[in-house]
Amino acid sequence: MPIEFKGNHAMFLDIVTVEEAETLLEWLQKKPTAKVNLADCVHLHPANLQVLMAAKPVIKAWPKDAGLRSWLESALLE
Repeated sequence: MPIEFKGNHAMFLDIVTVEEAETLLEWLQKKPTAKVNLADCVHLHPANLQVLMAAKPVIKAWPKDAGLRSWLESALLE
């Protein structure tokens, strides 16, 4: 599964597709203090980005890929 949910943490792995967006949204609505680890994410579908932008979870780790990290930081830190 591209997103592993453990307690209050979500770990994004490899390629996170549009199919994960609804599950992510439902999980974040139940976990208002959620933390997200993007370190091992190599691709994030924009639907998931929109969910993260709306929910504003704490980002515990950014992607290792510099390009993806830059793109996500510009969207999520504003």
